[in-house]
Amino acid sequence: MPRPRSQQVSLSDTPYYHCISRCVRRAFLCGKDAVTGKDFEHRRGWIENRLLFLAQVFAIDVCAYAVMSNHIHVVLHVDEKEAKGWTTREVIERWHKLHKGTLFTQKYIRGEELSKAVLEIIELTAETYRKRLMDISWFMRDLSEPIARQANVEDSCTGRFWEGRFKSQALLDESALLACMAYVDLNPLRAKIADTPESSYFTSVKKRVESAKKAEQPKELIPFIGNEKENQPSGIAFKLKDYLDLVDLTGRIIREDKRGSIDLSLSPILQRVGISHENWLEISTQFESNSSSAVGAESSLTQYSRLNPKTRPNRRCARLLA
Repeated sequence: MPRPRSQQVSLSDTPYYHCISRCVRRAFLCGKDAVTGKDFEHRRGWIENRLLFLAQVFAIDVCAYAVMSNHIHVVLHVDEKEAKGWTTREVIERWHKLHKGTLFTQKYIRGEELSKAVLEIIELTAETYRKRLMDISWFMRDLSEPIARQANVEDSCTGRFWEGRFKSQALLDESALLACMAYVDLNPLRAKIADTPESSYFTSVKKRVESAKKAEQPKELIPFIGNEKENQPSGIAFKLKDYLDLVDLTGRIIREDKRGSIDLSLSPILQRVGISHENWLEISTQFESNSSSAVGAESSLTQYSRLNPKTRPNRRCARLLA
């Protein structure tokens, strides 16, 4: 039996999660349907635009994503500190970008005069919204439901478009995070719908490469901030160049089967995260099959299992991350 989502997401263990949503229909989510001849490629744009919009509203950062033909991958970071720093007005304004809110919250935003009792109700409502705006389940709901409605209108049908539950994996440490991000960014290459990371449309790696050409990082994605230091902004504590090199070289290994020829090039970042070259290749190409509800090194999984005794994390992946 599937575990409640509240047992799968624990911010005290990790703020990073890998989520997957799959389409339940025979017809493609995106791409061309070989049976009917209809082309649904434009739906990739729907999903990417919605995903990046939500990242600007929620206290949830997008680390990586890939929009595939019948499913989507996203790697998310919950920024609890950011959400707790919002004022009541900021919380309500953000929520109203997605939902109507209540009659009271609408009056509050318009600046109407309200009684003390009503203001107390609004404060309680805002706290509910604040929790939702850092909740992965609400994020995935606000991503999938509008897409399902648009697709149903386009397909002239009703009923489910997505599976009932999205799959969620906790990424317990930096090694698991980098491996999962590379796995997601290289999905189009493994599916043979792209030849290089920078040509894989509707992926985070393409967006990062396009921004890097202008010596920038995409505002919609969590940034790479380099090595850890005091008073640095929130982000992934590695250099963007290192990550792009790692994705590119890992992609070359997958396509050309030339592991030995570029092992030395892979050394710097893999040594820092403590993964051998052979193990990196396996976990970054078979992330879902090697992993379960939580992914990380043995020490991270042991601590996670103590706090979440009903979980059954995959120890084999932990050994690969050692």
